[in-house]
Amino acid sequence: MSLNQWFVRQELSAAQIAKYDEQGFLLLGRTLTDEGLQEMRRQCMKAWDAEKKQFNPDGTWLQNSLLKDIHHRAPLARDFYFRGPLVHVAEQLIGPNIKGATSQLTFKMRGNTKPFAWHQDNGYGELEPFNTLTTLTALDDTDEQNGCLWLIPRSHLQGQIDVTDQFDLEKKAAGAAIEVSADETLAVPMPLLAGESLIFHCWTLHKSEGNFSADRDRRILFLRYADADAVEIRNERRPRLGRLLCGQTQFDEVSAFEQELT
Repeated sequence: MSLNQWFVRQELSAAQIAKYDEQGFLLLGRTLTDEGLQEMRRQCMKAWDAEKKQFNPDGTWLQNSLLKDIHHRAPLARDFYFRGPLVHVAEQLIGPNIKGATSQLTFKMRGNTKPFAWHQDNGYGELEPFNTLTTLTALDDTDEQNGCLWLIPRSHLQGQIDVTDQFDLEKKAAGAAIEVSADETLAVPMPLLAGESLIFHCWTLHKSEGNFSADRDRRILFLRYADADAVEIRNERRPRLGRLLCGQTQFDEVSAFEQELT
């Protein structure tokens, strides 16, 4: 079956690329068709329900809000991650050699009023070169009431913030946030309609508030793309493993990673 049934292809204009470089983020509009959105929801919720319980106010963020490696659990999420429109977006913003760096669900189901503090995504897994791209694809309409993302435009220009003092093993195991200081007066909300995608730079400061809606979930498909030769600074500069999606890499372990998945 053609992927055009599920996905909306994206070709960035020169103005969009310039805006991303200047602001550190870009709203893309629809990347899932209506049919693709419906099927993505179905498959992701099947994976979520198989592993997650109802929201537990005493649970950690990892327990309540995150399901890793969704591409192993939902075939359409795998196709979107490996062959969807965001791969070509990454090529246009990072370069011709691209690998997948992360796939997960980040859900704030109704009742989950816990915020997630200001941070840079590169604070959690510092990759070099510093051009890794985060993508959020909304499976629900997201707004300030149900916990949409907030970010600070141009905050990527300050570079990597040192958070090494927060790498406490006990905190990491509990899913504690890596918090950084931010000027709240500069923050802007990023509401999305279901099926739309938001992309932002690995240094862009962002956060989310809790879901205070009585009857709406906030479900996000979270994917990261990196330069095919990106290395993990805190892991002896070893290559970040992820499937090679475009171009080539100097690392044999990246070339061989997950090649059995089609």
